[in-house]
Amino acid sequence: MKCYDDLVFRGLIKDMTNNPDFIEKLNNGGMKFYIGTDPTADSLHLGHLSSFLICERLARYGHHPYVLVGGATGLIGDPRPTKERDTSTVEFIEHNVEGIKSQLAKYFPNCEMVNNIDWTKNVTYIDFLRDYGKFFNINYMINKDIIKRRLDEGISYSEFSYMLMQAYDFLWLYENKGVTMQVAGQDQWGNITSGIELIRKKTGYEAYAFTMPLVTTKSGVKFGKSEGNALWLDKEKTSPYEMYQYLINSEDEMVIDYLKRFTFLSVEEIKDLEERHRRAPEKREAHRALAYEVVKFLHGEEEAKKAQKTSEEVFSGNQSATMPTLELKDFKGNIVDLLLATEMVPSKSEARRLIVQGGVSIDGEKVLDGELNLEKSEFVLQKGKKKYLKIIIK
Repeated sequence: MKCYDDLVFRGLIKDMTNNPDFIEKLNNGGMKFYIGTDPTADSLHLGHLSSFLICERLARYGHHPYVLVGGATGLIGDPRPTKERDTSTVEFIEHNVEGIKSQLAKYFPNCEMVNNIDWTKNVTYIDFLRDYGKFFNINYMINKDIIKRRLDEGISYSEFSYMLMQAYDFLWLYENKGVTMQVAGQDQWGNITSGIELIRKKTGYEAYAFTMPLVTTKSGVKFGKSEGNALWLDKEKTSPYEMYQYLINSEDEMVIDYLKRFTFLSVEEIKDLEERHRRAPEKREAHRALAYEVVKFLHGEEEAKKAQKTSEEVFSGNQSATMPTLELKDFKGNIVDLLLATEMVPSKSEARRLIVQGGVSIDGEKVLDGELNLEKSEFVLQKGKKKYLKIIIK
Protein backbone atom coordinates (compact mmCIF):
# COMPACT_ATOMS: atom_id res chain seq x y z
CA MET A 1 0.00 0.00 0.00
CA LYS A 2 1.28 3.47 -0.86
CA CYS A 3 1.91 6.05 1.84
CA TYR A 4 -1.06 8.30 1.06
CA ASP A 5 -3.50 5.38 0.88
CA ASP A 6 -2.21 4.05 4.20
CA LEU A 7 -2.70 7.44 5.86
CA VAL A 8 -6.24 7.67 4.50
CA PHE A 9 -7.08 4.13 5.63
CA ARG A 10 -5.94 4.98 9.16
CA GLY A 11 -7.91 8.23 9.23
CA LEU A 12 -4.77 10.31 9.58
CA ILE A 13 -5.54 13.15 7.18
CA LYS A 14 -7.95 15.95 8.11
CA ASP A 15 -6.65 18.93 6.11
CA MET A 16 -3.85 19.11 3.58
CA THR A 17 -2.32 21.68 1.27
CA ASN A 18 -3.56 21.50 -2.28
CA ASN A 19 -0.16 21.38 -3.98
CA PRO A 20 -0.74 19.35 -7.16
CA ASP A 21 2.31 17.14 -6.53
CA PHE A 22 1.78 16.58 -2.78
CA ILE A 23 0.31 13.07 -2.93
CA GLU A 24 3.03 11.97 -5.33
CA LYS A 25 5.71 13.33 -2.99
CA LEU A 26 4.15 11.49 -0.05
CA ASN A 27 4.19 8.26 -2.02
CA ASN A 28 7.75 8.69 -3.32
CA GLY A 29 9.41 9.35 0.07
CA GLY A 30 12.44 11.54 0.68
CA MET A 31 10.68 14.53 2.28
CA LYS A 32 11.96 16.14 5.45
CA PHE A 33 9.08 17.00 7.77
CA TYR A 34 8.50 18.06 11.34
CA ILE A 35 5.96 17.72 14.10
CA GLY A 36 6.21 19.66 17.34
CA THR A 37 5.03 19.80 20.92
CA ASP A 38 5.34 22.32 23.69
CA PRO A 39 6.78 20.92 26.95
CA THR A 40 3.84 21.55 29.30
CA ALA A 41 4.82 18.44 31.33
CA ASP A 42 7.91 16.27 31.66
CA SER A 43 6.18 13.32 29.98
CA LEU A 44 4.15 12.83 26.84
CA HIS A 45 0.69 11.30 27.21
CA LEU A 46 -1.47 8.97 25.16
CA GLY A 47 -2.92 11.83 23.14
CA HIS A 48 0.59 12.79 22.04
CA LEU A 49 1.33 9.21 21.03
CA SER A 50 -1.45 9.14 18.46
CA SER A 51 0.16 12.13 16.75
CA PHE A 52 3.83 11.27 17.14
CA LEU A 53 3.42 7.79 15.66
CA ILE A 54 3.24 9.66 12.35
CA CYS A 55 7.04 10.03 12.63
CA GLU A 56 7.56 6.28 12.47
CA ARG A 57 4.85 5.75 9.84
CA LEU A 58 6.32 8.30 7.43
CA ALA A 59 9.87 7.15 8.19
CA ARG A 60 8.87 3.65 7.04
CA TYR A 61 7.89 5.20 3.72
CA GLY A 62 11.28 6.87 3.34
CA HIS A 63 10.65 10.32 4.81
CA HIS A 64 12.93 11.97 7.38
CA PRO A 65 11.26 13.17 10.61
CA TYR A 66 12.23 16.05 12.86
CA VAL A 67 10.60 16.48 16.26
CA LEU A 68 10.52 20.01 17.58
CA VAL A 69 10.31 20.46 21.35
CA GLY A 70 9.15 24.01 22.00
CA GLY A 71 11.53 25.40 24.57
CA ALA A 72 10.65 28.88 23.29
CA THR A 73 6.98 28.54 22.32
CA GLY A 74 6.34 26.67 25.58
CA LEU A 75 7.15 29.88 27.44
CA ILE A 76 4.28 31.59 25.62
CA GLY A 77 1.69 28.84 25.11
CA ASP A 78 -0.57 28.38 22.11
CA PRO A 79 -4.05 29.90 22.47
CA ARG A 80 -6.62 27.68 24.13
CA PRO A 81 -10.24 27.78 22.95
CA THR A 82 -11.48 29.35 26.21
CA LYS A 83 -8.74 30.90 28.35
CA GLU A 84 -5.05 31.72 28.45
CA ARG A 85 -2.55 29.20 29.75
CA ASP A 86 -0.69 29.86 32.98
CA THR A 87 2.79 31.30 32.49
CA SER A 88 5.58 28.76 32.96
CA THR A 89 9.05 29.50 34.33
CA VAL A 90 12.19 28.95 32.29
CA GLU A 91 13.33 26.27 34.77
CA PHE A 92 10.02 24.41 34.50
CA ILE A 93 10.16 24.38 30.70
CA GLU A 94 13.81 23.30 30.63
CA HIS A 95 13.05 20.41 32.99
CA ASN A 96 10.14 19.29 30.83
CA VAL A 97 12.19 19.57 27.63
CA GLU A 98 14.73 17.10 28.98
CA GLY A 99 12.02 14.65 30.04
CA ILE A 100 10.31 14.75 26.66
CA LYS A 101 13.57 14.49 24.75
CA SER A 102 14.47 11.28 26.57
CA GLN A 103 11.06 9.78 25.74
CA LEU A 104 11.27 10.77 22.10
CA ALA A 105 14.75 9.24 21.85
CA LYS A 106 13.35 6.00 23.29
CA TYR A 107 10.20 5.72 21.19
CA PHE A 108 11.33 7.40 17.97
CA PRO A 109 15.09 6.84 17.65
CA ASN A 110 15.05 7.66 13.92
CA CYS A 111 13.86 11.22 14.56
CA GLU A 112 16.15 14.22 14.69
CA MET A 113 15.21 16.38 17.68
CA VAL A 114 15.39 20.18 17.72
CA ASN A 115 14.48 22.86 20.26
CA ASN A 116 13.22 26.22 19.00
CA ILE A 117 14.86 28.09 21.87
CA ASP A 118 18.14 27.47 20.01
CA TRP A 119 17.20 29.74 17.10
CA THR A 120 14.96 32.26 18.86
CA LYS A 121 16.93 33.18 22.00
CA ASN A 122 19.23 35.61 20.16
CA VAL A 123 16.59 37.22 17.94
CA THR A 124 15.80 40.72 19.17
CA TYR A 125 12.27 42.07 19.35
CA ILE A 126 13.03 44.71 16.73
CA ASP A 127 14.62 42.17 14.39
CA PHE A 128 11.63 39.86 14.69
CA LEU A 129 9.11 42.62 13.91
CA ARG A 130 11.17 43.95 11.02
CA ASP A 131 12.20 40.67 9.42
CA TYR A 132 9.09 38.55 10.03
CA GLY A 133 6.24 40.50 11.61
CA LYS A 134 5.82 42.69 8.54
CA PHE A 135 4.77 39.64 6.52
CA PHE A 136 1.66 39.01 8.65
CA ASN A 137 -1.61 40.77 7.97
CA ILE A 138 -3.73 41.33 11.10
CA ASN A 139 -6.97 40.65 9.23
CA TYR A 140 -5.50 37.33 8.06
CA MET A 141 -4.52 36.42 11.61
CA ILE A 142 -7.83 37.24 13.33
CA ASN A 143 -9.72 35.15 10.79
CA LYS A 144 -7.96 32.00 12.01
CA ASP A 145 -10.43 29.80 13.86
CA ILE A 146 -8.73 29.63 17.26
CA ILE A 147 -8.20 33.42 17.33
CA LYS A 148 -11.78 34.09 16.25
CA ARG A 149 -13.13 32.07 19.15
CA ARG A 150 -11.13 34.10 21.65
CA LEU A 151 -11.82 37.61 20.37
CA ASP A 152 -15.06 38.15 22.28
CA GLU A 153 -13.61 37.36 25.69
CA GLY A 154 -10.15 38.68 24.87
CA ILE A 155 -6.74 37.34 23.92
CA SER A 156 -3.37 38.61 25.08
CA TYR A 157 -0.75 39.93 22.68
CA SER A 158 1.63 37.11 23.68
CA GLU A 159 -0.92 34.43 22.73
CA PHE A 160 -1.78 36.32 19.57
CA SER A 161 1.92 36.26 18.65
CA TYR A 162 2.21 32.50 19.03
CA MET A 163 1.18 32.06 15.41
CA LEU A 164 4.16 34.14 14.30
CA MET A 165 6.55 32.10 16.43
CA GLN A 166 5.35 28.79 14.98
CA ALA A 167 5.51 30.20 11.47
CA TYR A 168 9.09 31.30 12.13
CA ASP A 169 9.92 27.76 13.27
CA PHE A 170 8.74 26.36 9.93
CA LEU A 171 10.76 28.96 8.01
CA TRP A 172 13.89 28.32 10.09
CA LEU A 173 13.65 24.57 9.62
CA TYR A 174 13.08 25.05 5.89
CA GLU A 175 16.11 27.33 5.50
CA ASN A 176 18.46 25.45 7.84
CA LYS A 177 17.36 21.80 7.71
CA GLY A 178 15.62 21.50 4.37
CA VAL A 179 12.26 20.73 6.00
CA THR A 180 9.45 21.13 3.46
CA MET A 181 6.45 19.68 5.30
CA GLN A 182 4.78 20.15 8.67
CA VAL A 183 2.40 17.65 10.29
CA ALA A 184 0.22 18.39 13.33
CA GLY A 185 -3.18 17.94 14.93
CA GLN A 186 -6.14 19.59 13.24
CA ASP A 187 -6.23 22.41 15.81
CA GLN A 188 -2.89 23.66 14.46
CA TRP A 189 -4.03 24.24 10.88
CA GLY A 190 -4.12 28.04 11.26
CA ASN A 191 -0.58 28.15 12.62
CA ILE A 192 0.66 25.78 9.93
CA THR A 193 -0.78 27.78 7.03
CA SER A 194 0.79 30.92 8.51
CA GLY A 195 4.16 29.19 8.30
CA ILE A 196 3.50 28.18 4.70
CA GLU A 197 2.63 31.80 3.87
CA LEU A 198 5.79 33.09 5.54
CA ILE A 199 7.95 30.62 3.60
CA ARG A 200 6.27 31.61 0.34
CA LYS A 201 6.68 35.36 0.97
CA LYS A 202 10.30 35.10 2.14
CA THR A 203 11.59 32.49 -0.30
CA GLY A 204 9.02 32.02 -3.05
CA TYR A 205 8.81 28.30 -2.20
CA GLU A 206 5.50 26.46 -1.69
CA ALA A 207 5.73 24.22 1.40
CA TYR A 208 3.50 21.25 2.25
CA ALA A 209 1.43 20.22 5.26
CA PHE A 210 -1.34 18.04 6.52
CA THR A 211 -3.18 17.74 9.82
CA MET A 212 -4.53 14.72 11.65
CA PRO A 213 -7.97 14.55 13.28
CA LEU A 214 -7.88 14.73 17.06
CA VAL A 215 -8.47 11.35 18.68
CA THR A 216 -11.62 11.42 20.80
CA THR A 217 -14.11 9.14 22.49
CA LYS A 218 -17.54 8.58 20.97
CA SER A 219 -18.84 11.60 22.89
CA GLY A 220 -16.06 13.86 21.62
CA VAL A 221 -13.85 13.93 24.72
CA LYS A 222 -10.12 13.89 23.95
CA PHE A 223 -8.88 10.30 24.01
CA GLY A 224 -6.38 9.47 26.72
CA LYS A 225 -8.09 11.21 29.60
CA SER A 226 -9.04 8.99 32.54
CA GLU A 227 -11.12 10.48 35.34
CA GLY A 228 -9.60 13.88 34.63
CA ASN A 229 -6.00 12.64 34.44
CA ALA A 230 -3.79 12.10 31.43
CA LEU A 231 -2.53 8.61 30.59
CA TRP A 232 1.23 9.26 30.70
CA LEU A 233 3.78 7.38 28.61
CA ASP A 234 6.12 7.42 31.62
CA LYS A 235 5.38 4.15 33.40
CA GLU A 236 6.24 5.73 36.74
CA LYS A 237 3.25 8.03 36.22
CA THR A 238 0.95 5.53 34.49
CA SER A 239 1.80 1.86 34.91
CA PRO A 240 1.71 -0.51 31.92
CA TYR A 241 -1.23 -2.25 33.61
CA GLU A 242 -3.18 1.02 33.95
CA MET A 243 -2.51 1.83 30.30
CA TYR A 244 -3.60 -1.67 29.28
CA GLN A 245 -6.81 -1.42 31.34
CA TYR A 246 -7.70 1.94 29.87
CA LEU A 247 -7.29 0.70 26.32
CA ILE A 248 -9.05 -2.64 26.81
CA ASN A 249 -12.06 -0.69 28.06
CA SER A 250 -12.27 1.38 24.87
CA GLU A 251 -15.74 1.92 23.48
CA ASP A 252 -16.87 -0.77 21.07
CA GLU A 253 -17.76 1.82 18.44
CA MET A 254 -14.27 3.35 18.53
CA VAL A 255 -11.87 0.44 19.00
CA ILE A 256 -11.21 -0.19 15.29
CA ASP A 257 -10.42 3.49 14.74
CA TYR A 258 -7.99 3.32 17.65
CA LEU A 259 -6.34 0.21 16.18
CA LYS A 260 -5.74 2.15 12.98
CA ARG A 261 -4.33 5.19 14.78
CA PHE A 262 -2.34 3.63 17.62
CA THR A 263 -0.84 0.45 16.16
CA PHE A 264 1.32 -0.74 13.28
CA LEU A 265 -0.88 -3.73 12.56
CA SER A 266 -1.31 -4.20 8.84
CA VAL A 267 -4.44 -3.34 6.90
CA GLU A 268 -5.21 -7.06 6.60
CA GLU A 269 -4.79 -7.65 10.34
CA ILE A 270 -7.01 -4.71 11.24
CA LYS A 271 -9.71 -5.76 8.78
CA ASP A 272 -9.62 -9.28 10.22
CA LEU A 273 -10.04 -7.90 13.77
CA GLU A 274 -12.82 -5.64 12.54
CA GLU A 275 -14.71 -8.64 11.14
CA ARG A 276 -14.21 -10.62 14.36
CA HIS A 277 -15.36 -7.64 16.37
CA ARG A 278 -18.48 -7.33 14.22
CA ARG A 279 -19.34 -10.99 14.66
CA ALA A 280 -18.54 -11.35 18.37
CA PRO A 281 -17.88 -8.02 20.13
CA GLU A 282 -18.25 -9.71 23.52
CA LYS A 283 -14.96 -11.58 22.94
CA ARG A 284 -13.16 -8.19 22.87
CA GLU A 285 -10.44 -9.46 20.53
CA ALA A 286 -9.95 -6.01 19.00
CA HIS A 287 -9.74 -4.43 22.45
CA ARG A 288 -7.10 -6.89 23.62
CA ALA A 289 -5.08 -6.39 20.45
CA LEU A 290 -5.19 -2.60 20.91
CA ALA A 291 -4.11 -2.72 24.55
CA TYR A 292 -1.37 -5.28 23.92
CA GLU A 293 0.12 -3.53 20.89
CA VAL A 294 0.27 -0.09 22.54
CA VAL A 295 1.81 -1.36 25.79
CA LYS A 296 4.29 -3.45 23.79
CA PHE A 297 5.34 -0.41 21.77
CA LEU A 298 5.75 1.74 24.88
CA HIS A 299 7.19 -0.67 27.41
CA GLY A 300 8.22 -3.85 25.60
CA GLU A 301 6.74 -7.29 25.06
CA GLU A 302 7.44 -8.53 28.60
CA GLU A 303 5.46 -5.69 30.18
CA ALA A 304 2.66 -6.18 27.65
CA LYS A 305 2.38 -9.87 28.49
CA LYS A 306 2.44 -9.10 32.20
CA ALA A 307 -0.30 -6.46 31.88
CA GLN A 308 -2.36 -8.83 29.73
CA LYS A 309 -2.04 -11.63 32.27
CA THR A 310 -2.93 -9.39 35.20
CA SER A 311 -5.95 -8.02 33.35
CA GLU A 312 -7.23 -11.51 32.57
CA GLU A 313 -6.75 -12.62 36.18
CA VAL A 314 -8.62 -9.57 37.51
CA PHE A 315 -11.41 -10.10 35.00
CA SER A 316 -11.75 -13.73 36.10
CA GLY A 317 -11.72 -12.73 39.75
CA ASN A 318 -8.30 -14.21 40.45
CA GLN A 319 -6.39 -11.33 42.01
CA SER A 320 -2.87 -12.75 41.95
CA ALA A 321 0.51 -11.45 42.88
CA THR A 322 1.14 -10.26 39.33
CA MET A 323 -1.19 -7.31 39.94
CA PRO A 324 0.46 -3.91 40.60
CA THR A 325 1.38 -3.98 44.29
CA LEU A 326 2.03 -1.34 46.91
CA GLU A 327 3.53 -2.10 50.31
CA LEU A 328 2.69 0.32 53.14
CA LYS A 329 4.75 0.14 56.30
CA ASP A 330 3.09 0.93 59.65
CA PHE A 331 0.01 2.36 57.94
CA LYS A 332 -2.60 3.58 60.40
CA GLY A 333 -5.79 5.08 59.06
CA ASN A 334 -9.15 4.56 57.43
CA ILE A 335 -10.13 4.03 53.80
CA VAL A 336 -9.95 7.77 53.08
CA ASP A 337 -6.39 7.89 54.38
CA LEU A 338 -5.54 4.84 52.28
CA LEU A 339 -6.84 6.38 49.05
CA LEU A 340 -4.71 9.43 49.74
CA ALA A 341 -1.63 7.36 50.64
CA THR A 342 -1.87 5.37 47.41
CA GLU A 343 -2.29 8.60 45.39
CA MET A 344 -5.49 7.27 43.87
CA VAL A 345 -7.08 10.61 44.78
CA PRO A 346 -5.58 14.09 45.19
CA SER A 347 -7.47 14.99 48.40
CA LYS A 348 -9.58 13.62 51.25
CA SER A 349 -12.64 15.43 49.93
CA GLU A 350 -12.23 13.68 46.58
CA ALA A 351 -11.84 10.34 48.39
CA ARG A 352 -15.09 10.89 50.30
CA ARG A 353 -16.91 11.90 47.12
CA LEU A 354 -15.68 8.77 45.35
CA ILE A 355 -16.81 6.55 48.24
CA VAL A 356 -20.28 8.11 48.37
CA GLN A 357 -20.65 7.50 44.64
CA GLY A 358 -19.76 3.82 45.04
CA GLY A 359 -16.46 4.10 43.24
CA VAL A 360 -14.27 2.29 45.78
CA SER A 361 -14.11 -1.46 46.48
CA ILE A 362 -12.00 -3.78 48.62
CA ASP A 363 -11.72 -7.35 47.36
CA GLY A 364 -14.69 -6.73 45.08
CA GLU A 365 -17.01 -5.33 47.78
CA LYS A 366 -18.02 -1.68 47.60
CA VAL A 367 -16.95 0.56 50.45
CA LEU A 368 -19.66 3.03 51.46
CA ASP A 369 -18.28 4.17 54.82
CA GLY A 370 -15.51 6.76 54.68
CA GLU A 371 -14.56 6.01 58.26
CA LEU A 372 -13.99 2.30 57.59
CA ASN A 373 -10.87 1.06 59.36
CA LEU A 374 -8.84 -1.57 57.56
CA GLU A 375 -8.61 -4.93 59.29
CA LYS A 376 -6.95 -6.90 56.51
CA SER A 377 -3.21 -6.72 55.91
CA GLU A 378 -3.44 -7.83 52.27
CA PHE A 379 -6.24 -6.98 49.86
CA VAL A 380 -7.11 -5.55 46.44
CA LEU A 381 -8.15 -1.91 46.35
CA GLN A 382 -10.23 -0.92 43.35
CA LYS A 383 -11.07 2.58 42.12
CA GLY A 384 -13.81 2.77 39.51
CA LYS A 385 -13.93 0.03 36.92
CA LYS A 386 -10.36 0.14 35.66
CA LYS A 387 -7.85 0.81 38.43
CA TYR A 388 -6.74 -2.04 40.70
CA LEU A 389 -3.95 -2.08 43.27
CA LYS A 390 -2.86 -4.88 45.55
CA ILE A 391 -2.15 -3.46 49.02
CA ILE A 392 0.14 -5.10 51.55
CA ILE A 393 0.27 -3.43 54.98
CA LYS A 394 3.30 -4.36 57.06
